[in-house]
Amino acid sequence: MKKIALKKFRLTKKVFSFPYILFLLLFVIVPLVLILINAFLDGDNHLTFANFKTFFSSPASTIVLGNSLLVGVITTLICLIIGYPVAYILSKMSSGRLIVLLYVLPMFINFLIRTLATKAIFIAMNVELGMGTVLFGMVYNYLPFMIMPLHTTISGIDKSYYEAAQDLGADKATVFLKTTLPLSVSGIISGITMVFIPTISSFAISQLLSNGKVFLFGDSIQLSFEQNLYGVGSIMSLVMLAFVLISNLIMNKFNANSDNVRRSLW
Repeated sequence: MKKIALKKFRLTKKVFSFPYILFLLLFVIVPLVLILINAFLDGDNHLTFANFKTFFSSPASTIVLGNSLLVGVITTLICLIIGYPVAYILSKMSSGRLIVLLYVLPMFINFLIRTLATKAIFIAMNVELGMGTVLFGMVYNYLPFMIMPLHTTISGIDKSYYEAAQDLGADKATVFLKTTLPLSVSGIISGITMVFIPTISSFAISQLLSNGKVFLFGDSIQLSFEQNLYGVGSIMSLVMLAFVLISNLIMNKFNANSDNVRRSLW
């Protein structure tokens, strides 16, 4: 019987996916289900819609959500404005990959340690903590996530496109606007996704770099759970999840359009 069982069991690719599936089930699916259940329960575990009313009728909650989206948009724009020229220049350098690695190295340090170190620098320089320092901390933490996909995409563009455009009489500005920029849209979309979504859901960075003056949505969720307001915190988590899904859908739409542009250039 044992020999028959061993013969039936084969070490295929599917077997290696089982640990990952188990991990997703325990640490992704189950927590999401618990959040969904808690959203409809009150303190006595009775079914209720009061949590929705508490959140959506609170002006403070909508203001915090609006501030989080604003910070996310500003952070993403700053990262894009800084990250694209950096990625473009590094893609033209022979040592570009090594320099990109230097940008990524700080990511191996826990973000709380990096944030505390940034706060210590601001305090030593007598810089007033507030929205400006929060935006600086966000950009500092998430800029590498913009540079990496941009550098990979721009470096992967076939040089024959540039040569063909130049042979047709295009100058450097026209080559960039008509060739490099359209072909790097997928990298731009990946960078925006990797920066905007974590930014709107981040916590601790705003609290540490503003001394509690700036309160974002991630901080509000954390505070709700710390105060045992699991129902309201679950509603806020679902709202944030909805924004993440909407952002992904929009980015996927733009990505599909960029693929069409790439095909037209082919």
